[in-house]
Amino acid sequence: MREFVITTETNSDLPVEFVQQHQIGIIPHYYTIEDEVYGDGRELTIREFYDAMRAQKKAATMASNPAVIYDKFADYAKEGKDILHISFSSALSGGYSNIVMVAGEIKDEYPEMNIIVIDTLSASLGEGMLIKKAVDMRAQGKSIEETAAAIEELKNHLKIQFIVDDLNHLFRGGRLSRTSAILGTVANIKPILEINNEGKLVAAAKVRGTKKAMSTIVDNMEASLGSYKDKQIFIGIMHGDAKEEAEYLKKLIVERFGYEDFIIVPIGPSIGAHSGPGTVGVVYLGE
Repeated sequence: MREFVITTETNSDLPVEFVQQHQIGIIPHYYTIEDEVYGDGRELTIREFYDAMRAQKKAATMASNPAVIYDKFADYAKEGKDILHISFSSALSGGYSNIVMVAGEIKDEYPEMNIIVIDTLSASLGEGMLIKKAVDMRAQGKSIEETAAAIEELKNHLKIQFIVDDLNHLFRGGRLSRTSAILGTVANIKPILEINNEGKLVAAAKVRGTKKAMSTIVDNMEASLGSYKDKQIFIGIMHGDAKEEAEYLKKLIVERFGYEDFIIVPIGPSIGAHSGPGTVGVVYLGE
């Protein structure tokens, strides 16, 4: 059985320590602040990035570079390794298409190589949760095919909910009308957003006030856990430079369910450019 590596993109928001420990191959997605490009060697800290957004500096994103993907995959091919790539949702970025295109080119050049690309239809720690599952299965000696099949099934049970602090970021990203953004901001409306089964961002509910919105997220979580209540890989909490709010959401979840295994991470720039500072979300497994 050939050795296989697990690769993903920066969008997965996994802790650096986890990436390094398990030698996860990372494909960069790029972002800009006032047309200055970052994301491949040149980086802003999380605080610098979100402070720039708070200062109303223009933030935008770009998908992965096919040439960079090619170099990364070709290196693995030369080492005689197969690749399991766990990708950001195809409905939210062109990065998935770039990966699939390059994977085809590499397989033409190295016919003995197996490259499996999984469209997670998810983002951030949703991808991260599937990567954790893949890492565990590889450690158990499972093949790339067995691991990919398990990930394809598990991705259907990912649940992501989040709220944003400033609706104008969603408007600028084309996710919300100007009128809705203005009225929602004035009325302190917090739309609860989720990534649906097609990998698209949709509004699940609208609640007034941040704490009420977080309580509603936990209510929704309870309603959707089903048989997965005791089958969690971890509970992921993501935030846009809003650690205090993230800890409050964790507190609500612990009080309701008693979960102990959490990963709390800041949302990276390639997603944060659209969600903005103050965003708080949770990912878990549900029915």
